[in-house]
Amino acid sequence: MRRISLFFLLVLVLAGCQEKEEKKQEVVKAEKPAPKPVIKEYGFNLNDFDVVVDTIKSGDNFGFILNNNGVDQGHVFEITQRVKDTFNPARIIAGKKYVILKSKDSTHKPLHFIYQNGTIDYTVLNIGDSISAYTAKKPVTIKKREVSGVITSSLSEAVNAQGLSNMVMYKLSDIYQWSIDFFKLQKGDQFKIVYHEKYIDDTIFAGIEKVDAAVFKHGNKPFYAFNYETDTVTGQASFYDEEAKALQSFFLKAPLNYSRISSRYQKRRFHPVQKRWKAHLGTDYAAPTGTPIKTTADGRVIASSYTSGNGNYVKVRHNKKYTTQYLHMSKRNVKKGQIVKQGDVIGFVGSTGLATGPHVCYRFWVNGKQVDPYRQNLPTAKKIEDDKKDAYLASIKPLKTELDNIPYKNI
Repeated sequence: MRRISLFFLLVLVLAGCQEKEEKKQEVVKAEKPAPKPVIKEYGFNLNDFDVVVDTIKSGDNFGFILNNNGVDQGHVFEITQRVKDTFNPARIIAGKKYVILKSKDSTHKPLHFIYQNGTIDYTVLNIGDSISAYTAKKPVTIKKREVSGVITSSLSEAVNAQGLSNMVMYKLSDIYQWSIDFFKLQKGDQFKIVYHEKYIDDTIFAGIEKVDAAVFKHGNKPFYAFNYETDTVTGQASFYDEEAKALQSFFLKAPLNYSRISSRYQKRRFHPVQKRWKAHLGTDYAAPTGTPIKTTADGRVIASSYTSGNGNYVKVRHNKKYTTQYLHMSKRNVKKGQIVKQGDVIGFVGSTGLATGPHVCYRFWVNGKQVDPYRQNLPTAKKIEDDKKDAYLASIKPLKTELDNIPYKNI
């Protein structure tokens, strides 16, 4: 009887020990750390490296950055020579992001240098024992959007009120720069637009890929715009209206993308600097210093100079009939004799010469006489050729239906 009791006691002790061991294993198992998530970017598994992420600062250069990360001067020189056909180290720009991937061993040897050229484009330099370079793009997804808005005070306010990117404003002002005077928008004007947005990793907005179509109701008149490829060889596309007329005309409505008119053409105006009454034979567009100024039509630069009154100025002859001039620039971007195309940046807004603040004074000549450009019957836009018109009208029909089905926003 005693032997049986001892046997059962031994069984209980062994069972208790086994149970404790199982619990201990469970505890150990529960305490085991979860594996790190795999982080992939620029085509690398970042978990495999010590990662340095920084921004190029003013005064930095390629050699300085690599020296500070353990690359000797001789190897820097070898890298610059081997990658010069793909990457020019002298052209790195302050403010751009860069990434250095180092080995995880005790040497922390730099193996890869990644330069973020833009939001999507980047350049990879393999800077270890084997030196090479290549450019690549981050994966991008395209999302189609249909939006509308209404003007209460300005186009920028209307776009921001819908939570849209300012790029929508720039696209609209670019499309309608020949047909709508954005300095004369009215409260209650409305717009609708169908376009495609670019996203990195489905979440990071990377700009607008293209605009399919838009309609801007200004002064109760709808202005349609459809993106249509006219040259299938080059892929060149332009915007046309519902009657196959091109929106682009001989002259832009203004030399700036987006600003405000601070003073119009008038025969008698009190000059803010000279403090006397005199004619103001130009149109002033107020904008921040450095804003790009565009030539309003194709032509040749006949003057790029400076005077005490005009400040830095550029004058462009477009043909025998038309000439334009742009005054008070902070900096000129063209030289006398240079051929320019409509929309080329010829200078930047400033306040040089007789000016109280940053603006461009836009002057317009017809047959040698200064006139108000807003009162001129300027050359009209061209149409799509008759033999291609039916194909165009058929292609825009579903787009017009799509636009018309988007409800307008109201005040």
